[in-house]
Amino acid sequence: MKIPVLRIANLVAKIPVIQGGMAVRISMAPLAAAVAEEGGIGIIAGSGLSVEELRTEIREARRRTTGIIGVNIMFAVREFAQLVHAAFDEKIDLLVSGAGFSRDMFTWGKEKGIPVVPIVSSAKLAKLSEKLGAAAVIVEGVEAGGHLGTDRSIHDILPEVIAAVSIPVIAAGGVIDGQGVAEMLKMGANGVQMGTRFALSEESGAALAWKTEMLKATDEDIVIVHSPVGLPGRGIRNPFTKALDEKVDLKPTKCMGCLKQCEGNFCIMSRLIKAQTGDVQEGLIFSGANVAKIKEVLSVHQIFEDIKKGILGVKEESV
Repeated sequence: MKIPVLRIANLVAKIPVIQGGMAVRISMAPLAAAVAEEGGIGIIAGSGLSVEELRTEIREARRRTTGIIGVNIMFAVREFAQLVHAAFDEKIDLLVSGAGFSRDMFTWGKEKGIPVVPIVSSAKLAKLSEKLGAAAVIVEGVEAGGHLGTDRSIHDILPEVIAAVSIPVIAAGGVIDGQGVAEMLKMGANGVQMGTRFALSEESGAALAWKTEMLKATDEDIVIVHSPVGLPGRGIRNPFTKALDEKVDLKPTKCMGCLKQCEGNFCIMSRLIKAQTGDVQEGLIFSGANVAKIKEVLSVHQIFEDIKKGILGVKEESV
């Protein structure tokens, strides 16, 4: 298999890989720029950032690369509209959004001439997205890390979405190496989104303790928690998730007001920040289903070398 390009509207990525937008402060300018420099699409996670912080990260990424830089903003965050408009003002290359669905973002994108790419988990939502003006869709299966919109495998959903729409389809969920990318492309995907593999990169914004905990994780350490966002989320077992299982009262005493609607069972932003800054006991460590197969932290360049070998069919031990 040759390495196909990924076309989204007028954008052309030389390597058909999008790096996942992992909040909070994991997918920042250094990671996004490194991915873009390798020919993929780098994504800054806007959720959990202030408008000014997001502007700063976009400008820093632009300083580091002339490649494709996008922003991922969860629809569930209270400042969704303000963050999207700030990203558009900074002339990002594309907007990715999940954890809910905004019809308005397609109108805003059309007005600014910026492609909008929603994260969907069904052919029905993919078709609606295309009708509303999506430039592409990211199809996320149950194997993904973080918030989950389905209990079905990407292997089941992907063919349905490809058959339902004519826009580019990007597969996401559980892909951690070049062989996995090649498998999704052979199934008909136009591109692949990878999150956990890039979270365990040298350029990732996660603390060393966070990365160490991820590398130690086994399949038995994977848990599903009920997020205040109203969706299940996949992460790594630790004292915090154990307390959730045991119905310990973890309701926050202070509300940051970060979500439009919050179920209040715990504070999602504070727990993600705890983990990202190194408190792996009390923080929430989001993870994809196949994290146990990742054995080491690699540079973004090394990850892309493996991706290219996988697509080209070069046999190599999984990373």
